[in-house]
Amino acid sequence: MTTLDLSLYLVLDPGQCHYHSMVDTTTAAIDGGVRVVQLRDKTAGTAALIDKGRELKTAMAGSGVPLIVNDDLEAALALNADGLHVGQDDMSAYEARQRLGPGKILGQSVETQTAVQAVDSTIVDYVGVGPVFGTASKPDHKSPIGLDGLAQMIQICPLPAVAIGGLNATHVKAVQASGAAGMAVVSAICGQPDPQAATRRLIQAWVSESPI
Repeated sequence: MTTLDLSLYLVLDPGQCHYHSMVDTTTAAIDGGVRVVQLRDKTAGTAALIDKGRELKTAMAGSGVPLIVNDDLEAALALNADGLHVGQDDMSAYEARQRLGPGKILGQSVETQTAVQAVDSTIVDYVGVGPVFGTASKPDHKSPIGLDGLAQMIQICPLPAVAIGGLNATHVKAVQASGAAGMAVVSAICGQPDPQAATRRLIQAWVSESPI
């Protein structure tokens, strides 16, 4: 697999896309420079997720931005998506990799230091670390780890890590200081009247804080 640019990772959530549809939000975010898009809809069944994924794939065609499906392996396979992201309470990363094959991206959420240490770097390509802060987009999340917890977990993480959970442009400097390869956002793009401009601000903040 080619190197995955995790610097700005959009997690689509229908409940947070207040101003624009998920498809319109995605195309605007891609125009703004987002690097990865994840389709997450905890209320949709597999069939509905596939339908939405097909719309997204059509809209994203030719962009070079990978589409990752959250949790639903059957939807990811049906869509021939670029990858799958699994949580701690979903199927095992081993099973996901066996079904996906070696050419697809596989991400895994980690919420504790124990979970970080248990990640198999021969199976998983990247991890999502968090939640850093509490967030309305995932009300059943575990206790927030804070920025200090983020840094501690990334220090022992064997893989590129993307921070997630209540993050926006004001957190870029701290997230980069933690050693994270990128930042995943939901409402910082989905919940904005102008998602393209919001994405640009996030990208510019990330680039301006990156070491030369």
